Amino acid sequence: MTKIKVGIIGLGEVAQLVHLPILESLSELYEIEAICDISPQLLAKIGEKYRVKQRYLNMTDMFEQSDLDAVFVLNNMEYHTECTLAALNKNIHVFVEKPMCVTQGEANAIIQARDASRAHVMVGYMRRFAPAYLQALEEVKTLGPIIYARVRDIIGPNSFFTRQSSPIYRFNDIPAQAVQDRKERNARLMREAIGDLPDEMYGAYGLLLGLNSHDISAMRELIGMPLRVRAASAWLGGRFKNAIFEYEGFNVTFETGMDQQGRFDAHIEVFGENKSILVQYDTPYIRQLPTTLHVSETIGDSFEKSTVRPTYKDAYVIELEYFHEVVTKGISPKTTPEDYLQDLIIFGMIMDAIQQ
Repeated sequence: MTKIKVGIIGLGEVAQLVHLPILESLSELYEIEAICDISPQLLAKIGEKYRVKQRYLNMTDMFEQSDLDAVFVLNNMEYHTECTLAALNKNIHVFVEKPMCVTQGEANAIIQARDASRAHVMVGYMRRFAPAYLQALEEVKTLGPIIYARVRDIIGPNSFFTRQSSPIYRFNDIPAQAVQDRKERNARLMREAIGDLPDEMYGAYGLLLGLNSHDISAMRELIGMPLRVRAASAWLGGRFKNAIFEYEGFNVTFETGMDQQGRFDAHIEVFGENKSILVQYDTPYIRQLPTTLHVSETIGDSFEKSTVRPTYKDAYVIELEYFHEVVTKGISPKTTPEDYLQDLIIFGMIMDAIQQ
């Protein structure tokens, strides 16, 4: 197989727990050519661990000095657009973790830059690559008319899982100017996205971008775009939210929040008259925990319930194998910038409903 050379921008939690180990395990497909981070100590630590000689404190130097086929944009969301545009300007393929960006204007800029380049952009929505979810896409077609659905994502702190499973390297050497720049960018992008609102509204929108982009994206592919948001509310500084989505002939309830319990409850359930399906996710921060599909069906006097675990193969692994095909075969990914833009539209609908 064709081995592609990749650069990594951002060496934080998700890079350390997910992308770097998987890229190393897929050594027949990927070569980690260069890494980039604003923390000099982290850059040195990860460079030594993964034997990467090309190490950069800024992405401009990396793009100018490295020969890359693709780049993984894994840094903070405030910088995703800048990094993606710089890569596309060099005709370098981009894998950008969710959220791809903060505003619809940024999304449109990425689409325009991609169309002007010879590269693809793929958004990191690993839940949509889980085999149980892919099977659910087929099962939902057998339900007949959908009468109800619910989407739930209530989780505890990621640190509950990571401190028991994998060490995360962090250093206190990020320049104060970089910390301030991120803060200012966040404030500007939040105002651009949803207007001049109280901080708790920015908190609510931030959770939509971070955690809930997974839920809304998977919901869209499974049952389509909602017609409108009938009602929504947020409390505890935006940390908890709920909403009611209106579809043609049925409604969907959505609930989400983050607390201090050590559990991960993320699922989508879709109901027909005689059959329902439920996709249950577990924390992605412990690898190989399977996503499962639960099917319940009434046939005559019989009620049948089954649990399907198609594989223990990690959804992230499947996603990165798919991205290799995007790069080497030139196929357009299913998680495109246009696809992500639909999530931003729904986020805007939710925020408008919260303020009513």
